[in-house]
Amino acid sequence: MTTAGPTVHASAVKVGDRAVLIRGPSGSGKSRLAFDLILAGRAGQIPPAVLVGDDRVHLATRGGEMWVSPAPQLAGLIEIRGLGIRACDHVSDAPIGLIVDLMAEDAARLPPRHALRWQQNGIELPRIPVGRGYEPLLLVVAALTTTESS
Repeated sequence: MTTAGPTVHASAVKVGDRAVLIRGPSGSGKSRLAFDLILAGRAGQIPPAVLVGDDRVHLATRGGEMWVSPAPQLAGLIEIRGLGIRACDHVSDAPIGLIVDLMAEDAARLPPRHALRWQQNGIELPRIPVGRGYEPLLLVVAALTTTESS
């Protein structure tokens, strides 16, 4: 069963078989992080990465998972600051495996366990709260390539 959800101001990149959903206020670096993930995938630093959507994405629950797809009018487009809107390979949808919140008020050097989880509609996902001025790519690559020690 699919439960349709909202279209949200966010970007998403499929890394391996799961999407990274990137949220944050306008100008926080969502498109930049999306493109950085695509480049990290091409460089072999993380599994292959491809754009799902930039700027506006649609969320839906399906089979007990949260899925993301691009807003139809923006499918295959990404903003590259200094170059404008560019065409980019993309996929039509992907299950979300990680949420990244840019400029998060609850970001901390050693965040409490509850800050590292997101829950909605009975679905719980790992979450990275990234503070203002902090480079998010390093945190996301670390989350995708390491495991918790305790």
